[in-house]
Amino acid sequence: MTKRKFSREFRVEAVRLVTDRGVAVAQAARDLDVAESVLRRWMRELTATPATALPGNGQMLADLAEIAVLKKEVARLRAERDILKKAAAFFAREAT
Repeated sequence: MTKRKFSREFRVEAVRLVTDRGVAVAQAARDLDVAESVLRRWMRELTATPATALPGNGQMLADLAEIAVLKKEVARLRAERDILKKAAAFFAREAT
């Protein structure tokens, strides 16, 4: 079974269906063909952090974006370290 992906707009509208229109979570989940637990999780995420909740395709949470930046920096620093190791070994050979 493949994992379905929903756009941010769909998830926000699903939550609004419950919060604004007063539809029961179980009924909304059945109507939208999603698990009730998934809809409840979307509701929790949207109420906890509305600005960064429910990222859609191409969007990352702030933490994930920071991790990506840090991974790039680690790769750059490792490359610099490797270059310095090679240079130190070269100059050590030249000195003897």
